[in-house]
Order: sequence, then C-alpha cells, then structure tokens
Amino acid sequence: MNKKNWIIYLLLTCLLTGAMWQTASAKKSIRKVILDAGHGGKDGGCHGVYSNEKDITLIIAKKVGQLIQAQLKDVKVAYTREYDWYPGLKERTDFANREKGDLFISIHVNSTPKKNSPVKGTLVLVCGASRVEEKQQSVGEYANTFQEDELLNPNDPATAIIIAQYSQAFLTQSIVLGTKINDEFAGQGRVTEGLRQQSLQVLASCAMPGVLVEIGYLNNVEEEHYLNSEEGQNEVALAIFKAIKYYKEESEKTPVQIVTD
Repeated sequence: MNKKNWIIYLLLTCLLTGAMWQTASAKKSIRKVILDAGHGGKDGGCHGVYSNEKDITLIIAKKVGQLIQAQLKDVKVAYTREYDWYPGLKERTDFANREKGDLFISIHVNSTPKKNSPVKGTLVLVCGASRVEEKQQSVGEYANTFQEDELLNPNDPATAIIIAQYSQAFLTQSIVLGTKINDEFAGQGRVTEGLRQQSLQVLASCAMPGVLVEIGYLNNVEEEHYLNSEEGQNEVALAIFKAIKYYKEESEKTPVQIVTD
C-alpha cells in the first residue's frame, strides 16, 4: 500500500470508528402521515366495467385519514390530493417532503391487460434497489427536517455516511410497515401477493419510509364490486390504518438507530 492510499485508509478508519460513539434515533415518533391517492383528474388510472382507479383511491385515502384522526389524536394527516385533480409525481413527493411527513402511503388499484380477469389480490411495494441513489439524494436534500439534534453539514464527509444510513433505515421501516399491511389484508381473507421491491419514483423521491399499496384488481369483476362497496372500502382502509397504528407503536418502543459523529 503506497503512502497516499495508507493516509486515505487511516482517515476512513478514524472517521468510521469515531462515528460509532454516538447514536441518534431516526423518526422518534410518528407525527404526520402523508396519504397519496393515486392518479386523479386527467389521469383516471386503470378502470373496470363501471369505475375508475382515481375515484377509489381517493375514497380509501380519505377513509384511512379519518381513522387516523379519530383514533391517533397525536398524528396529523396530509393528503397529496383531496379532490379530483392530478398532481404529478414530483408534486406529490415535493409536497410530502415539505410537510415533513414521517410516513408516505400511496394507494393504487391494480389491473392486467385482460378484461374480466380472474387475477385478484393485494400487493405492497417498497423502494427498489435501482433507486437507492435517488432515495439518498432526497434524504440528503431534506435531512434537516428529520435530523433534530443538529444540522447536517453537506461539506462534512460523515454526512454522506449518515444519509446512506437514513436511506437504509427508511427501507427497513418501509418493509416493516408493508409486511404489516400485507398481514392485515391476509387476516381479512384477501388474496395477497406479498411484499416486493420496485423502482418507483414516488417512493424513491420521498425522504421518509414509504409504501405503495395495490388494493385489488379493478378488471376482476368480483374485486371491482368489492372495492366499490362500503364494506370493502372500510375493510381496505382499516387494514392500512391498523398497520400504521402497529408501526407507530413499535417505532416508539424501539426507534431505529442512526449513527452520527
């Protein structure tokens, strides 16, 4: 090892060793949930025999919000849209970041190319590996909105390490939330496709844990009826809410640890 590489090695060793002395909690409590009703306005999303995705997602988002406001008094709710209009993907995530959300939940309805498809079920998505750099960029840009102990200095080499750790912690938290949503759907007797990683901009660009929930298949006649019924909508909203409640309680018991210098 030449002298230059040896110096770099020593600097990195000191940096990483020193960073392990102090820890701070990421997301000490859940104070605000961002609810994103997919599509809207000019973008109807997928459609069934008589209904459009954009209308169902808005109904479900509002029902989830009402449950949060009624039962989690210390948690605020912010909607990316509250009526039938289309905010672009960047508008949605910019809004979520400005609002300093602690969770981002995007609600969608699935579909396949085939009409009257027999395919049914729910699916929960978390940020895919190919979007890691984009996620870290978002976390870095808005880091000071959730790093309460001190402002992060972009000129400090340790900041990149901290940002990477936040990004990884948010993925872990997203998986915890997504798994619980999936379990709640399964407990209701729904067919579930489980939890997957997918490279979605709406998840990569928000500086917080987040999931995208596909609540059923609109081109399946049975599920279209279910998602347009009061009973079905209430059950879907309750599954998502119960997962949020569980996540909140667990995060307050054992907050994720982030290394700082």
